[in-house]
Amino acid sequence: MKTAETLKPVDQIRVKGEKPDLTFTVVKEETGYSTFCESGNNSIHTDGDTFDQLKENIIEAVNLTFEDKNITYSIDEIKFIFDMESFFDFYKVINAKALSERIGMNQSLLAQYIKGIKKPSPVQMKRILTGVQQIGKELSEVRFLL
Repeated sequence: MKTAETLKPVDQIRVKGEKPDLTFTVVKEETGYSTFCESGNNSIHTDGDTFDQLKENIIEAVNLTFEDKNITYSIDEIKFIFDMESFFDFYKVINAKALSERIGMNQSLLAQYIKGIKKPSPVQMKRILTGVQQIGKELSEVRFLL
């Protein structure tokens, strides 16, 4: 029988494999990228000259933050939210001209959104996001002949 002395407080009990979901907001800066994440009482901030360096710094910061709880993360367990400029800077493979044609948006207007010259309305943002996600869905379903 467990006594009160052998029970751990609820905040110290952790089921193996249970980790807080972490979502980092990534912003393109003049000198690279910055990012932040709020998780419970933790606020994690870091930056990097490149997106690859940013990801390395995120892993280091996250694992230091949760070290006392014996929780370790890999980059695959972390989600990202991008501002539009950061997204298109990192995913250069997505051609803005082709995307604008696909979603029926003026190419110049999309370019202004991407560069931060203009701010898209929520409707326009949804339109762009839906187009990008559709491309991702189509690419995830591609198969090559062997």
